[in-house]
Amino acid sequence: MGFLDNSGDIILDAVLTDTGRMRLARGDGSFKIAKFALGDDEINYGNYDKNNISGSAYYDIDIAKTPVFEAFTNNTSNMQSKLISINRTNLLYMPVIKLSTLNESEQTYSDASATDIFLVTVDNSTTKEIHTLASQIGILFGNATSKTSHIRLDQGLDNSGEGPSPSETLDADLLETQYIIEMDNRFGSLLDRNGANPADPSFIDDDNVASYFLTRNTTDSYVSSLGNSNTQGDDLANTSLSGPRGTSLRFQLKSSINLSSATNLFTTLGSTMTINSVDYYTIDTTIRVTGATTGYRVDVPVRYIKKQ
Repeated sequence: MGFLDNSGDIILDAVLTDTGRMRLARGDGSFKIAKFALGDDEINYGNYDKNNISGSAYYDIDIAKTPVFEAFTNNTSNMQSKLISINRTNLLYMPVIKLSTLNESEQTYSDASATDIFLVTVDNSTTKEIHTLASQIGILFGNATSKTSHIRLDQGLDNSGEGPSPSETLDADLLETQYIIEMDNRFGSLLDRNGANPADPSFIDDDNVASYFLTRNTTDSYVSSLGNSNTQGDDLANTSLSGPRGTSLRFQLKSSINLSSATNLFTTLGSTMTINSVDYYTIDTTIRVTGATTGYRVDVPVRYIKKQ
């Protein structure tokens, strides 16, 4: 990866993703570009200087001088901030997707070895050992059923007391009804909030990243409406959003056979930690959650653990 020389008039640098290159290589005439994305990962809009003494033509001069990333094909590393188009021009606030930490089943784990992360046990011996802890907040039992702990994200406006109140309804064009979840398929898979219904990945790419598309209408055990403070919502009182609410995404994780039955991934990719004098193998990863409507993205930190 590198930077493009933007001293000239370079407007666009585009490449095919790994999946696009694979389809092009088929050579059967079926390849066509159906989707593309634009991003501005390298731009810091804080450099916009509306007080520049040289006038309005120079307000964005520092932004224009910013080196531009060259395009590359690894979809796990590029395009972290995709651009979106919204037709209307009267928007004062944009919605967010916020990780919920208000309920015991949704708080992250914290101790001397791990801070603000979800721990996921991968086998029976690990789960039994963790059950001896006085507090199991932020711990998901990745090998068990009928679990209660889960990961929850709420979508809506979080305008800190300014702007629309929680009693108002979120505009339809800002409402997330579909979420995209990307996670490493080698480590685990998705279950619904009750730990019962597994989700099928829409596809798994060449980097073993599984993408799940979860929609409110078809996967309501994952995606549900929050409503506003005047209506009957789903766990409305537990949301930390300060403005109009949209939808809530909740899910659990099931550990993979690769993690539960062997240690090779732990010793190759992971590290170790100690909880209450007990040693565990660990693998740190993130689960990426993206709203399909607004493109807002949240990375949820997860640590898979296995008793040594």
